[in-house]
Amino acid sequence: MKSRSTKAIYWAGVILTSLWFGTSGVCELTKNPLVWDITLQLGYPAHFIYILGVAKISGVLVLLTPNKLLKLKEWVFAGIFFDITFAFFSKLSVLGFAATVDAIIAFAMVSVTYVMFRKLYPQATATVATAN
Repeated sequence: MKSRSTKAIYWAGVILTSLWFGTSGVCELTKNPLVWDITLQLGYPAHFIYILGVAKISGVLVLLTPNKLLKLKEWVFAGIFFDITFAFFSKLSVLGFAATVDAIIAFAMVSVTYVMFRKLYPQATATVATAN
C-alpha cells in the first residue's frame, strides 16, 4: 500500500475514532442520560464515568495532534482497545449480544487505524538497543 493511501486511511480512521470517542467523552462529562443509564446499568460507579470522559477527551486531543506524541498515541490506542474490550464484555454479560454491535464496529475501525499508524510511524514502537 502506498504511503498516500496509508495516510488517507489513517487520518480517516483518526477522525472517525475521534468523533466516536470524543462524543462519548462529552456525553459522559455532561451526564447525558442515554450514556449514563447504560453505563450505570452495566454496574460501573458514577465517578468512573467522569474519569472515562476525561480520558477519552484527552486521548482524542493526542490522536488529533499530527506527527507528534507518537509514544503517547500508542498508549491512547491501548486505552481505546481496553475501553472497547470492557464495553464488549460488560454489554455481553448484562445486556446480551445484540448490545455489542457498537463495540465490534469500533474494534474493527480502531484496529485498521492502528495498523495504519504502525505503517506510518514504525519508529513509534522502536526499541533502543543497549550496550552491555
